[in-house]
Amino acid sequence: MRIVLVHPNYHSGGAEIAGNWPPAWVAYLSGHLRDAGFDDIAFIDAMTNHLSDEALRARLAELQPDVVGTTAITPSIYKAEEVLKIASEVVPHAVRVLGGIHATFMYKQVLSEAPWVDVIVRGEGEEIFRDLIRTVAAGQWPAGRAQIKGLAFRDGERIVATAAAATVKELDAINPDWSLLEWSKYIYVPLGVRVAIPNMARGCPFTCSFCSQWKFWRDYRVRNPVKVVDEIEKLVNEQQVGFFILADEEPTINRKKFIQFCEELIRRGLPDKVKWGINTRVTDIYRDRDLLSFYRKAGLVHVSLGTEAAAQLKLDQFNKETKVEENKEAIRLLREADIFTEAQFIVGLDNETPETLEETFQMAWDWQPDLANWAMYTPWPFTPLFQELKEKVEIFDFSKYNFVTPIMAPEAMTRGELLNGVMKNYRRFYSRKALFHYPWRGTGFRRRYLLGCLKAFLKAGFARTFYDLGKAGYWGPQSKEKVNFNFDRTRRIAPAQMDDWEAAADRASQARARRESRQPLVACGGSTAQLDEQPPLPDATPRPAGAAPSPC
Repeated sequence: MRIVLVHPNYHSGGAEIAGNWPPAWVAYLSGHLRDAGFDDIAFIDAMTNHLSDEALRARLAELQPDVVGTTAITPSIYKAEEVLKIASEVVPHAVRVLGGIHATFMYKQVLSEAPWVDVIVRGEGEEIFRDLIRTVAAGQWPAGRAQIKGLAFRDGERIVATAAAATVKELDAINPDWSLLEWSKYIYVPLGVRVAIPNMARGCPFTCSFCSQWKFWRDYRVRNPVKVVDEIEKLVNEQQVGFFILADEEPTINRKKFIQFCEELIRRGLPDKVKWGINTRVTDIYRDRDLLSFYRKAGLVHVSLGTEAAAQLKLDQFNKETKVEENKEAIRLLREADIFTEAQFIVGLDNETPETLEETFQMAWDWQPDLANWAMYTPWPFTPLFQELKEKVEIFDFSKYNFVTPIMAPEAMTRGELLNGVMKNYRRFYSRKALFHYPWRGTGFRRRYLLGCLKAFLKAGFARTFYDLGKAGYWGPQSKEKVNFNFDRTRRIAPAQMDDWEAAADRASQARARRESRQPLVACGGSTAQLDEQPPLPDATPRPAGAAPSPC
């Protein structure tokens, strides 16, 4: 039985300015399938290769798969639906499968607007997709689909969702197959090396109101750090990967295992071969201030911090559980440890003003991170913050829900003025950095890395792919009143999905009440004292390979 996985051809002008990112979902799904005995698997990376619909059509006709699978985050959902529409026309006998976070939470919307989608995998895909493939291989599809947990599908005019599947408990049992990817095409522009996105943990114990990851992964689980380093060492040796970013929402939550991970990298001499970056919270950096130089020794060179907002009011609205002053201190601590810092700001809520945009710039310049990023607030319809703001959301063209397009219309600004204000922040921040910081601060690796980051910005800027500026028709302040974001305003929410939203609003309200009546969540499932504990610095002798993992 032949399985073909397709990564949809969607581009937004956001994170991809730093390079082409390898679709990790393909490696993790295909590795689990191979372990179950299914080895006739092909992969089509339509995004990296900019494949047209016609080229995709020809490739599917050539491969003649029995199953076609694709995935989608919210902005790529229409492209993913189109992949399966093409499959329905070219290989109508093939079972057409859609997974990912958007389809998981919006399956009623997807199955209403794209009835050619045979089945949706809801939640983590490895075990659910494997069970689905087994059912197809046994000739029990579609009769046996109702017995598989974690699916959604159409049964005549009805939309059916089976019981939710359990989360993957044995993450170490998943052996990703990275060989399917075209590694020569996944380049991290700042360093000009191959890049990978391995996964150490899944889930997050925090409940930021604008984020849906904690809802998707549900419970927080960590892999054996030695197994993760095994995977990274294999990527370095077999695929010549020179940079990786941990896909985790916050890999430093479990400090004991993160330390073990760093020790294992050092023990194997990998920091001389590969550098890496993470996203994490400022509170973890502040907590680990005595460990930052050790993290740098392990090859950690880039930390993207969810500072999110310059005003405490917005941090509280986002349920970030952080303070503005902690953001500044975390950046200072990282700078002293020679770790590059990237400050992330969320802008574009309904209460955004020119003054608040200016405040984020002044705060960023005062904090002096190496990089700063202003992301447009995107009202994921499956997040708590959406439930609070949904009456003010008027755009349901999900292809624009990409962090670079102003979905919300601030009361005090037009969308064009908002985009212009964000671009003004970028112009000022990076022009000053380019003139007075990047070429003159530090030598060797630091200078090369920062100039490489500047190169990535300039490359995307000249190509007008940065922030989708070319498509929007933005050419500078003089064009702010003429910007056209090309929203498809015919897009609406399916009645079945609207009913789910109303139910979700009730559940969110009840959950909020429960949160307010109990102690804050803590990481690792431990006590509050565990988060405040200051472990001794690792000694010069790293923990040997195969040592027992920490109990947390």
